[in-house]
Amino acid sequence: MVGLGKVLHSLWIATVFLGLPSTAKPSEATQWPLHNDGYNEAVEWDHYSFQVDSQRIFIFSGEFHYWRIPVPGLWRDILEKIKAAGFTAFSFYSNWAYHAPNNQTLDFSTGAHDITPIFELAKELGFLRNNDTRYTKAWTPYMTEMAKITSRYQVTDGEMAIGFQIENEYGDQWISTSEKIPNNTAIAYMELLEANARKNGVTIPLTANDPNMNSLSWGTDYITGEGNVDIAGVDSYPSCWTCDISQCDSTNGAYVAFQVVDYYDYFQDYQPTLPSFMPEFQGGSYNPWGGPEGGCAEDLNQDFANLFYRWNIGQRITAMSLYMIFGGTNWGAIAAPVTASSYDYSSPISEDRSIGAKYYETKLLALFTRAAKDLTKTDLIGNGTQYTDNTGVRAYELRNPDTNAGFYATFHSNTSTSTNEAFHLKVETSVGKLTVPAHGGVIRLNGHQSKIAVTDFTFGSKTLLYSTAEVLTYAVFDGVPTLTLWVPAGESGEFNIKGAKKGSIKSCEGCSGVKFIKEHGGLTATFTQSYGMSVLEIDSVRVILLDRTYAYKFWVPALTTDPSVPDTENVLVQGPYLVRGANISKSTLAVTGDIVNATTIEVFAPKAVESITWNGKTVKTKRTAYGSLKGSISAPKSVTLPALTSWKAKDSLPERLTTYDDTGAAWVAADHMTTLNPREPTSLPVLYADEYGFHNGIRLWRGYFNGSATGVTLNVQGGTAFGWSAWLNGKLIGSFFGDATDEQANLTLSFSNATVSTSTPNVLLVVHDDTGHDETTGALNPRGILDVDLLGSSSGFTHWRIAGTAGGESNLDPVRGAYNEDGLYAERVGWHLPGFDDSTWESVSDSSSLSFEGATVQFFRTVVSLDLPSDYDISISFVLSTPSSSAITYRSQLFVNGYQYGRFNPYIGNQVEFPVPLGVLNYNGENTISVAVWAQSEEGAAISVDWKVNYVADSSLDASEINDASLRPSWTKERLKYA
Repeated sequence: MVGLGKVLHSLWIATVFLGLPSTAKPSEATQWPLHNDGYNEAVEWDHYSFQVDSQRIFIFSGEFHYWRIPVPGLWRDILEKIKAAGFTAFSFYSNWAYHAPNNQTLDFSTGAHDITPIFELAKELGFLRNNDTRYTKAWTPYMTEMAKITSRYQVTDGEMAIGFQIENEYGDQWISTSEKIPNNTAIAYMELLEANARKNGVTIPLTANDPNMNSLSWGTDYITGEGNVDIAGVDSYPSCWTCDISQCDSTNGAYVAFQVVDYYDYFQDYQPTLPSFMPEFQGGSYNPWGGPEGGCAEDLNQDFANLFYRWNIGQRITAMSLYMIFGGTNWGAIAAPVTASSYDYSSPISEDRSIGAKYYETKLLALFTRAAKDLTKTDLIGNGTQYTDNTGVRAYELRNPDTNAGFYATFHSNTSTSTNEAFHLKVETSVGKLTVPAHGGVIRLNGHQSKIAVTDFTFGSKTLLYSTAEVLTYAVFDGVPTLTLWVPAGESGEFNIKGAKKGSIKSCEGCSGVKFIKEHGGLTATFTQSYGMSVLEIDSVRVILLDRTYAYKFWVPALTTDPSVPDTENVLVQGPYLVRGANISKSTLAVTGDIVNATTIEVFAPKAVESITWNGKTVKTKRTAYGSLKGSISAPKSVTLPALTSWKAKDSLPERLTTYDDTGAAWVAADHMTTLNPREPTSLPVLYADEYGFHNGIRLWRGYFNGSATGVTLNVQGGTAFGWSAWLNGKLIGSFFGDATDEQANLTLSFSNATVSTSTPNVLLVVHDDTGHDETTGALNPRGILDVDLLGSSSGFTHWRIAGTAGGESNLDPVRGAYNEDGLYAERVGWHLPGFDDSTWESVSDSSSLSFEGATVQFFRTVVSLDLPSDYDISISFVLSTPSSSAITYRSQLFVNGYQYGRFNPYIGNQVEFPVPLGVLNYNGENTISVAVWAQSEEGAAISVDWKVNYVADSSLDASEINDASLRPSWTKERLKYA
């Protein structure tokens, strides 16, 4: 993959089918020896799973892009939310274009370019890490620095990094996969990458991510050597990687919602000695230009998380990373890729950093995989409807060959259906074959749901013979386990604890039908759980029963940095919106997290804990009959934002006028007669923007000609959703407004509505926007004017000049990054930056609608102060809209304290809300809010700009530490030379 971010995938899983062989023989434990490729013993692997420091671990990871939230202080927020959900790892892509905007710059130190805090946070929070990097022809200095940074944080030295991915979706090892004809160029490149990583201190496993199950690239089991990495994996997006599902039909076949993909056979056949590893599994889908407002969450909601992530368990996958766990924002030109208007990705953690049902549903499974130690080593025994008494339901039986613990992942026989199916499950246990539940209840799959039943499941010193209720987690306090089970409200559950003799009800909030039956050498309990939490005591074991809503707000904060979280090193907390962490000091449990509404907090902890604090404040609690501490926390106060008023305006397109002087520092002569680009222009000079050092966003082209002419034909390319407009001697002659699919536009424009001078030079101005470079095979598609033909002229154009980002590749603003700005006049001279003096500008009379007439670019600017409490986490979004009956043929850009944080193109896209984080926004001081509006027709334009509070959380985050003024550098006079 090239450069700027994962948005468009060229190769995907093409066959979607159901089912595995109905039986499969379990492998002998000795058949799959652990290995480490001779580099270290800290990270090893085999057919079953990864082993870190001699301990098997289920790697449940999530991906986030630090450069999409360029406030290092908020990286803690994201990583704490990932940790709180039960993930044992996280991964991130670094971005070559962000760190090396030109061949002379390699920046790993300025502002958010410094990635060392991510490693330090990983160490503090107790994570594993898997670092992924991007492809580029100029990779050596960049990859060298990434390797050197990573080498300081490896698990081999007692730190937290366990894998280094040297390539992503580069499945090019073979010219012919079936005949195993090697692609020697690709192999040589991979070997250079591997050598570079090792040379610069990387001793942890090197990994690669195949873009599908067809490439069969870089895995040692398929063929030894020839560029192979230590551990290969594949990615998969079974529910379409984009909200425009028509793009998936051509690759995956006809799209069917909630239809799953078989992975088991692939891993068994092509990499049997490696873990079943998915470095990139669908966390959501990006929203393309023209996509639905807010994305396509209906197919990627909590039901998606429930079904597809459990499906992977049934496929015996023991390492997967969700793409994305937090999508971040398309801020600036670097994050406005060719296909996407938003990078929210329908992720468990939303673009505005809020969490909801999808996050909580993902948490249910992540906590289970963290607690289910036996799940890290299983064989697939069989699958099919023979496990149930309902042909509408099938099960996959996994069994640990050492402990005989069993896991039965159950699904609709056709996962695309959402019927309510009741069934009984046939299981194999240490006391023989059983059909469960056995005492009047049923198991249900109601809607797009899956459930995992367990047998011979160890928790502390005890064993669940079976449970039809799903295990959430368990903890051991004072030598006695507390087990937590959950079922959806209104459903029943049944479980048996081996060796137990008696049971009692300690609390029955919403429970009914509780019975205890002595059998199978232990005690069986049956129950039905409606809304709430119930507590049973079976011998000395405390069993917490939850419905889904209570399970959503049930947390298991670790008391250790060990990512596997031993069962004696956690506490259980129910109630808050988010629990970030916990710590015991003498008799006090200090809990940190977020509250968005008034809530009850209930804590299960060792007996020595007599009091609790919440974010440093003592909570008045009472001890319950079953040993927990229970109290209440007040809701945060509401926050009101001031109105956005006192706007000022100024024209930002002087370049359309013949009197404008383009001989200054902003402009470069466009005079190349040859190009290295494989697309040869049919007219000269070459008018490709990259030829002249301008690589992103809006560029301005000025072409001069003498004498008469009647029109011009322009062929312009800028990627999906791009646009352009042309003026002759100050008069608009036409525009391509853009759409969600066209990447190129060829128009013939008449000069009939403009004045052509026969005595002085004529100036054709072309303002050209693009939305980033294409990926993969389209990376070299030029951006700019492909062809131009002056009609009715005998001499043609005399010369061309081009302007783009101020300073070109010189990176005038290393904090915000070279890709944050385009080539508009306002940007070049810094009108968008804090500290610019706009005192001479015209005031806008109507702040509710920023409007103007005529085809030009108008720049609007206001300064507004905030004074928000530092002990609150406050999320704010800007809302852009077009007043009714106003023209929508315009393109606009939102700037907040100099950061380009939104592109609102109402003619094309539907995104109207643009979250802007603390740190970019100054929560305790002045904020410069700006909007550039480019009217592409003589109707002019009108835009409404507002902002809103997404949520207010009483939080352990310290906003004063995050609100770093150095992230918002001010305007300097240097900008004036780019006028």
